[in-house]
Amino acid sequence: MGLLNTFQEWASNRHEKMLANMESKGFCPDCRGKGINHLALSEYYYSTSIECPGCNGSGTFTDWASNSK
Repeated sequence: MGLLNTFQEWASNRHEKMLANMESKGFCPDCRGKGINHLALSEYYYSTSIECPGCNGSGTFTDWASNSK
């Protein structure tokens, strides 16, 4: 049980650190500030770009934070 708790704490701390880093840069954590996400169904198919649902395509942290509430 201790190993699972340690892993869960590590993952939680890593996620919080990533969110703090993205907030300091002003980037959306879902798309890393690009505003789009790439959807590749297979390596043989053309990849499709879709608007980031977290920030509605703006790429900013403030839009992501307002949509996350």
